[in-house]
Amino acid sequence: MLSHRQQNAQRIAALDEQAEALGLKRGMGLADARAMHPTIDVVEADPQAELSLLEGLADWCDRYTPLVSLDGQDGLFLDITGCAHLFGGERAMLEDMSSRFFQQGFDVRIGIASTAGTAWAAARFASERIVASGGEATLLAPLPLSALRIEPAIRTSLESVGLWSVGAIMALPRAPLMRRFGSKLLLHLDRALGRLEEPISPRMPVPTLSAERHLAEPVMLTEDIELLVKALAATLRADLERRGEGAREFELLLFRVDGAITRLRMRTSQPVREPQLVHKLFHERLIAVGDGFDAGYGFDLVRLCILTSAAYETSQIDLAGEIQDEAASIAMFTDRINARLGQGTILQAITVASHCPEQAVAMVPFEASGKSAAGSRSPAMPHLPSLQRPIRLFRAPEPIDVPATEMPEGPPRQFRWRRALHKVARAEGPERIASEWWLREAPTRDYFRIEDVDGRRYWLYRQGLYDGVEPTPRWFMHGIFA
Repeated sequence: MLSHRQQNAQRIAALDEQAEALGLKRGMGLADARAMHPTIDVVEADPQAELSLLEGLADWCDRYTPLVSLDGQDGLFLDITGCAHLFGGERAMLEDMSSRFFQQGFDVRIGIASTAGTAWAAARFASERIVASGGEATLLAPLPLSALRIEPAIRTSLESVGLWSVGAIMALPRAPLMRRFGSKLLLHLDRALGRLEEPISPRMPVPTLSAERHLAEPVMLTEDIELLVKALAATLRADLERRGEGAREFELLLFRVDGAITRLRMRTSQPVREPQLVHKLFHERLIAVGDGFDAGYGFDLVRLCILTSAAYETSQIDLAGEIQDEAASIAMFTDRINARLGQGTILQAITVASHCPEQAVAMVPFEASGKSAAGSRSPAMPHLPSLQRPIRLFRAPEPIDVPATEMPEGPPRQFRWRRALHKVARAEGPERIASEWWLREAPTRDYFRIEDVDGRRYWLYRQGLYDGVEPTPRWFMHGIFA
């Protein structure tokens, strides 16, 4: 039995069938319960741990349908539309689900109906666990008002006027019920009877395509899993070809016989649909998991999902069946590296519309299509041939010491950088670079290309102007030409 603190009193939060047989009820004060039965075993409730357990069970229920949502703190909703035939029908699915939960040590109550409200009531209040379509009213009529999932205040008001069952509500005119008890009562009733749709929001994104393999004998070796991935990818290829698309994001779900689930997600830099390529990518992904991959007593269900897809452009192949596409080869190389070392390991530089040199280039995850995974950016500034930029641009400009110059607007005669004094032999500039007009607080920069007496060339700038309005200008080293 679980207890929690409510209204400055310790009350019963949950109890098993043996505790119910003793006359104990949920919400009863713990002191009253101990007075009735001093030997009862009570454990303090841990809502966070219970939520984690419920989410784990929801993940496990993905083996029956991807449309799984949480129902409060003690239930799950599964939309099994179009899935029951895969398990031999609704009755066979219910028995399989009950058996598997029992083997994991859970006592569950399951109801199947054409509406979520009726299924909820059948699981908690009725002996018949499967309700045929059209039989919702027959099942709900003898049940208590709690079967409608209405608020306690509304239920108390109904019981105070002698309405104790759902059938009593169904027999009354709707208009008086609406005026006295509000619209929520009729809303729950109409949803339970199927007169109104009740949306079920799945916890996980619904995959675009998926293929799965139920195994009579569990598999444990990564080599067997890779072969299954290749076979499932071959199944998905036909659907992708029919849609003219390729997969951009995969998810591999491995259901262990003891209820644990392993999820491996992977994104590609360009659309793919060849089973051999998918096999190579997941080969790298499984190697990257390494010791963290625990097969336990084996996996009895393997599912490969495509979460996102995009238009697929066909490429010419040679006589050996290999694609002669340099971009595709580079993309496959980066995908395998990302699968082994993590997404975003290989970056690419893209230009950004900014006059500030350190902000004109951004490093983003490599995408063969040229579009960054980090999102859309402003169009790049065109590079003018006359502008010379250093080979090495520092991530952040480094301050340098410059003595007073003969001409305030001219280059320095010498400067000290990293404790070394450099005498200037030649200089070009200034090249004035101002920030964007909406960033008025950023000072103006005057850049100079400097060559010292030893032939080393630098790119430095003066921040600020000698106009007496701004503070004394400061000098910075921003890059090296050679």
